[in-house]
Amino acid sequence: MNTKENILILAKNTILSQSESIAKLIDYIDIQFVEATQLLFNSKGRLIVTGIGKSAIIAQKLVATFNSTGTPSLFLHAAEAIHGDLGMVQPDDIVLCISKSGNSPEIKILVPLIKRFGNKLIAITGNTTSFLAKESDYVLNTTVDAESCPLNLAPTNSTTAQLVMGDALAMCLMNLRNFTREDFAKYHPGGSLGKKLLLQVKDLLENSLKPMVTPETPIKKVIIEISEKRLGATAVVENKKVIGVITDGDIRRMLNNNDTFAHLTAKDIMTKTPKMIQSSTMVVEALNILEDFSITQLIVSDNGEYKGIVHLHDILKEGIV
Repeated sequence: MNTKENILILAKNTILSQSESIAKLIDYIDIQFVEATQLLFNSKGRLIVTGIGKSAIIAQKLVATFNSTGTPSLFLHAAEAIHGDLGMVQPDDIVLCISKSGNSPEIKILVPLIKRFGNKLIAITGNTTSFLAKESDYVLNTTVDAESCPLNLAPTNSTTAQLVMGDALAMCLMNLRNFTREDFAKYHPGGSLGKKLLLQVKDLLENSLKPMVTPETPIKKVIIEISEKRLGATAVVENKKVIGVITDGDIRRMLNNNDTFAHLTAKDIMTKTPKMIQSSTMVVEALNILEDFSITQLIVSDNGEYKGIVHLHDILKEGIV
């Protein structure tokens, strides 16, 4: 019956079944996995990932993962390969073929062609006695006891196992290449991820206003400077060096504590030890500082020279969070 309880049970059983299938992969990580990883690491060519049906979709995802973590890869659809796309395979390339059964008609046609070209072949398959497994140089076993599909038909556990095995391969290669955050950033320049890894404070200052007063500036002019530049603060600068900061909060406290402010200047109300960062600081690091100290602005200074103010709103506009 389609009761709420039955739906919950089926969903939980599906997740449990897939997690158990993944856990069993640990027992299949053997010397062939190690040698396949070393082969790819030492390869002068690219990794060609191929498959048919749902395995082809997994192959496309793995190509994206390999490319973004330092292993140049291309997707080759097994059906299209035998109609001309096989031309993308170059002599130094290594082919990774994904198939649950390892006996699909398209695979049986494609594999001999790859072998004829002399390319090394790695299989990810759930059938270690299949045609694909027997013809491959290395076999990565992704056998599952059953699919989580109630009919044991729809690829579920098997495709998840393929994905996890491929990810394990990609992560091992990433580690062997000493792939760093900087390397990762090169391949992810767009979107919020790219900005987190690449955007520096100086990039936010290029078109930003630069509020600034001297220690002797009258309070009225300080208020005008803060209001006109719309950053909620101004730096107090002497001989190009930042000696303090005045924020909206400082202005409010001054008004609460004084009946008149005609006699006051910037140096009388400024904070003498403002939080400062360099223009080369990553924006995500600046955001962390703002959050840690519950403030909305940071003075930017390089070797004591005032460069501007970065505001929380500027960071949020970039979609960092």
